[in-house]
Amino acid sequence: MADDGRREDEDERSSGLQHQMFMIMEDLLDKLKLLDYEEQVLVKHNMKPLSRHYFVASSYTVSNPGEQFYMFNVIAAWLITLCGRSFETPQEYDDPNMIVANILTHLRALGGLVDFPPSKLKSGAGEHVCYVLDRLAEEALKCRQFVWKRPLYPSEELEEESVMGDDAELTLSKVEELTEEADEEDDVVDLEELKSRSSQSEVSVLRPEMILESVTDSAEWNLEVERVLPQLKVSVRSDVKDWRSHVSQMHQHQDGIKSSLKEAKAYLDKLLEEISKTQEKVSSREKYINTQLEHLITDYRNAQSKFREAKELYQQGSGGVTERSRTIAEISEDLEKVKQEMEEKGSSMSDGAPVVKIRQSLTKLKQEIQEMDVRMGVVEHTLLQAKLKEKNNMTRDMHATHITETTTHTYS
Repeated sequence: MADDGRREDEDERSSGLQHQMFMIMEDLLDKLKLLDYEEQVLVKHNMKPLSRHYFVASSYTVSNPGEQFYMFNVIAAWLITLCGRSFETPQEYDDPNMIVANILTHLRALGGLVDFPPSKLKSGAGEHVCYVLDRLAEEALKCRQFVWKRPLYPSEELEEESVMGDDAELTLSKVEELTEEADEEDDVVDLEELKSRSSQSEVSVLRPEMILESVTDSAEWNLEVERVLPQLKVSVRSDVKDWRSHVSQMHQHQDGIKSSLKEAKAYLDKLLEEISKTQEKVSSREKYINTQLEHLITDYRNAQSKFREAKELYQQGSGGVTERSRTIAEISEDLEKVKQEMEEKGSSMSDGAPVVKIRQSLTKLKQEIQEMDVRMGVVEHTLLQAKLKEKNNMTRDMHATHITETTTHTYS
């Protein structure tokens, strides 16, 4: 399902962008080789060399996000250090968000344009990863003052190729036309052949009596030969659809197989004879050894059966030992628990701290009781005063009412 989703995403993107990503990765690999990343990164970290499309995110390439992200971090850190900046090599268990943020800050400081979120770099592959590494590699080359130069092509090879392409090239159709013309002219008298034969006879008649010596220089002759040699070359372009070439190749291969088969058959027959002889010797020797060691084999079988019986007894005894050892362990655990309880009780009985606490609490209670008694006395005294004051007020009021009544009786 993930591969289908990636394939759909790639179909939505234009083919030009995909091709551009592949081209950026190839240029990046060339720049890393110029910076000698094999010795400074791969050998140092014990890594495999990068493929041509290692950081390309595509359904047609093998993806390993963890390995690609770690490789991206290591190469980016190395390129940043080549640019004259301090950057520690990230480890596998570092925070990926912090690593990506540090790489992007250094890229911005070097003048790179960052218009994508940092999460695009966590996958370890894609156009953004290729862009970041390519930009850092370009800055590293600038720091090393590396300048791209135009390629110099040798002129002689171009002349030879042009001569061979224009003058000395015979296609398969031309060869077929020549062969057909030769077949048609078989019945006609070849005048040129007669002239050559007559000229050869005249040369044989006019053969000089003395040996002729050459006056030409050997160096000039060699130069002339080198100059004319490309024109004498004949290159026949073989057509893939031509069945005649395939048939001739099949006959050649058949002849080669037959010749090699004749040579190899003798060696194989000899090897077969030697193998059969050695096999017979081995079988006879095996029979002899079996007869000689038969009583030892019976003794070994008896000893093996006794060993099995002893092993069964040992397994039974070991099973009882394991059960008893388990019961001993349980009993020892219970004993340890009882010892701990006894020690706790003994320490609590011998310890006088609780008694001291009880005495302190009793004295504190006595002090609080005295304070409460004082407070109760004060409250009783205030209540008594309030009652007395209320009683005085009542007697005063009664006295006042009595006086008023007497006065009213006198006036009446």
